[in-house]
Amino acid sequence: MSELLALGVSHKTAPLDLRERLSLTEGRAVGALAELTAASGIHEAAAISTCNRTELYLIVSDPVEAESTALSVLTRQAEIRPTELLGHLYSLRASEAARHLLQVTAGLDSMILGEAEIQGQVKRAYELAMVEGATGPILNRLFRGALSAGGRAREETGISQKGVSIPSVAVELARRAIGDLSDKRVLVVGAGETAELVAKALVARGVATVFVANRHYDRAIGLAQRFDGTAVRFDELPEQLTGADIVVSATNSPHHIVERDGLEHVMEARPERPLLAIDLAVPRDIEPACREVGGVTLHDIDDVQQIVERNQGGREAEAARAEKIVEAELDRFERWLTSLEVVPTISALREHGDEVVRRVLAENEGRWESLSDADRKRLEKMAKAISSRLLHEPTLRIRRSAGSDDAYHYVSALRELFGLDIETEPETEGRADNVTELRRRKD
Repeated sequence: MSELLALGVSHKTAPLDLRERLSLTEGRAVGALAELTAASGIHEAAAISTCNRTELYLIVSDPVEAESTALSVLTRQAEIRPTELLGHLYSLRASEAARHLLQVTAGLDSMILGEAEIQGQVKRAYELAMVEGATGPILNRLFRGALSAGGRAREETGISQKGVSIPSVAVELARRAIGDLSDKRVLVVGAGETAELVAKALVARGVATVFVANRHYDRAIGLAQRFDGTAVRFDELPEQLTGADIVVSATNSPHHIVERDGLEHVMEARPERPLLAIDLAVPRDIEPACREVGGVTLHDIDDVQQIVERNQGGREAEAARAEKIVEAELDRFERWLTSLEVVPTISALREHGDEVVRRVLAENEGRWESLSDADRKRLEKMAKAISSRLLHEPTLRIRRSAGSDDAYHYVSALRELFGLDIETEPETEGRADNVTELRRRKD
């Protein structure tokens, strides 16, 4: 029997310095997925890692053992001691784990309620897990449902109204810090989705020129062209910092790309001219010690929280509507799981009845030595008929319940009362191994 397990940390439970150490770049995520699926008792795996969270979603045989294995993988990747996660790591099972993924994808668990980026981040995490062969029928169904629910939440409710996102809040932070941005020289470091949203928000604020630096120069050119900016090569970063008023960094680099010593040299070349730096990357692009450099004001991803609260007003009602979409998708997922159990439960119940008949006949073999072969066959047939009639009504009721809320209760009761040990064999992608425990609800 298997169970859905989710564990990780988020902006709600862990500070930025711990989140960035646990962050899984694509390369690290591939390594973690390989370790997890190679472990005994972990059948499927997916990893989500964003600026706000690092989470693992697993289909496991033994949740306690799998949690220990997953914790070892995370801490080994981050090169930290497991004790450092005490009080920061959360672990969810079964329905609560599924509900959490649905809420995350819908933007209900984000730093900014309804943020747009998380939908794409979950999709990419799922696609990576599929490419690596780490997912299976259950996680495939769960992630597809989560992406569908997330899309519906944004289309059918106002949870994403006003286009609020981390990049837009970062730009608002810059405007509040230094006023009108239209005459400021801005350097955007990175050319991914976050950098693109930053550029879009800057242009909306009247910034005419956006200089883009990226390790992949062709990507920087593409982004600069879309926003009438100028692309610069990554090795030109120090020179560009010398002339910038604002730098916003959002790369996937596992290391700092702006360090204190280098920034000190930059600031020496521009005395009396301040620099506002906003670091949206996790792990951080800009060394935290840069805060100590004269003339530099540095904000990181957690600093946007100061503005976020002002943008949440009036959206609670929309969040409640989005929660209904999440609960509806969770119900569909649970019914799907239950439908996988109905047919194997019926088969196991019939096999149990046949086994009881065989055992009783064998135990009483010596009592009817004088019976003819024909009478023996009649006796065996009658015993099987009695068993079949006794099991007919339970079988009929559970078959009729497939896909309904009653199915779970019938399946659970039959398994408990008859001592059935079900192993569900996948017939298609819609079938899955060992799903009986996945349907376990909270009391």
